[in-house]
Amino acid sequence: MKKNYLIVVVAHSVHGRIRRLHIPHYMLHVVLCFALFGAIAGIGFVSSYARMLWKVTEFNAVRTEKEALQKRYEALQRTVEERNIQLASLGELASEVSIAFGIKRPFAEQPSLARLGEPASMYHSFVNQYDFLQQVQLSPQSSHSLWYWLENTTPSLWPVQGALTSSFGRRLDPFSGEGAFHPGVDMRAPYGLPVAAAADGIVSESGWGGLYGKTVLLDHGRNGLTTRYAHLSSTLVRRGQVVRRGEVIGRVGQTGKSTSPHLHYEVRYRGTPVNPYRYLKRATPERATIAQAD
Repeated sequence: MKKNYLIVVVAHSVHGRIRRLHIPHYMLHVVLCFALFGAIAGIGFVSSYARMLWKVTEFNAVRTEKEALQKRYEALQRTVEERNIQLASLGELASEVSIAFGIKRPFAEQPSLARLGEPASMYHSFVNQYDFLQQVQLSPQSSHSLWYWLENTTPSLWPVQGALTSSFGRRLDPFSGEGAFHPGVDMRAPYGLPVAAAADGIVSESGWGGLYGKTVLLDHGRNGLTTRYAHLSSTLVRRGQVVRRGEVIGRVGQTGKSTSPHLHYEVRYRGTPVNPYRYLKRATPERATIAQAD
């Protein structure tokens, strides 16, 4: 008779007794099936867990990239808004200058209202207007009419915030040590600090001015006043340009006859130097400290 079981002999290690265990074949099959199922389930679980970790890592990377792109998008939006405001201001200025000088511009080049909101169309339109205005030869009569567009033509603003290091009038020349006339005041300021126009005016000089170094001269029109900003590191305006009070026209430097970074500021009435302090003290209640010339 065929036996459908296995005999397992177990011997006791102390007493030496032998015991026989009968294990049916189907029990072995059941155990093997459970073991195989457990192995497959374990492999599937490990694989699913590894796949889940990979997806989580990928999701975190995508989320980080999305946040970075969102920040870049917001920054670009702010930049676009600033550029649109600048373009709109440029367009208004070009229109004002065109009206002031009586310049007639072909309307065929103007963009349509449907395309006016597009930044590219606005940019090209305003750049074309700017280039056109640069090429126009202005007559003295047109230049004279421009003064009606300037309102704040009396110096009423400190070009830079800083102590007065050299006053107006007689002083000792810092190079020769001899007495000399100082036609303006010197303001101590860090190198590269923006210099603002003290009043509305038209740029009559911009560039190298000999001992003044890089300088900007503003003509304030019918009141006969001019202001000079000297020893600049750079000039940010060009001759014939209209500037408003508070607009940046250059940066503090040490060019020309200068011993340290500062701004030399002059006010002249019909070509004669006058004490700028009479205008500076009206611009701010703070009294500046007058120090030895540097």
